[in-house]
Amino acid sequence: MYVRFVKRLLDIVFGLIAMPILGILILVFGPQIKREDNGPIFYNAPRVGKDGVEFKMYKFRSMKVNAPDLKMADGSTYNGADDPRMTRIGAFLRRTSIDEVPQFLNVLKGDMSLIGPRPDLRRETELYQGNEGEKLKVKPGITGYAAAYGRNSLPWHERLKLDVYYVHHVSFAFDVRIFFKTIQTVFKQEGVYVEE
Repeated sequence: MYVRFVKRLLDIVFGLIAMPILGILILVFGPQIKREDNGPIFYNAPRVGKDGVEFKMYKFRSMKVNAPDLKMADGSTYNGADDPRMTRIGAFLRRTSIDEVPQFLNVLKGDMSLIGPRPDLRRETELYQGNEGEKLKVKPGITGYAAAYGRNSLPWHERLKLDVYYVHHVSFAFDVRIFFKTIQTVFKQEGVYVEE
């Protein structure tokens, strides 16, 4: 009942509330993103969603145009504070998580939920081990259990373990807990980058 109906209803409500905020952010940061290297404002990132269906995830572009894909030893995408691919304004957007706000468009479209496992690249899903693929049983989220409690500071497979735990224990109370923990994590700018 909660996952099929109430969760979707809450997603729509939060998505609609976020639209005016997104509009303001586009007006404020759009020209700065464009001015830095004359590239597009948005990065339409291909990601794998529920049941393995691929979709385009919207983000404010934080990297230089045509930046290469840098991989960690475990196969996950590199995301460090010293990432040479980031633009100056992109570093700020990433640190404050403002780059993720356009994903409320994905929430309204139904590709994503407000709360759920963070979506992975197709090549990353091919590296799943054991039951890690179970994270694809639910819609990916703008934030989730792993994102709120560790973010990028956790090793990738540790994050996947938390994602699978979420899938098995999803509930309204769990989502509320993740929501408020996310606010705390973003405010403190914790776990933004990969830690060696």
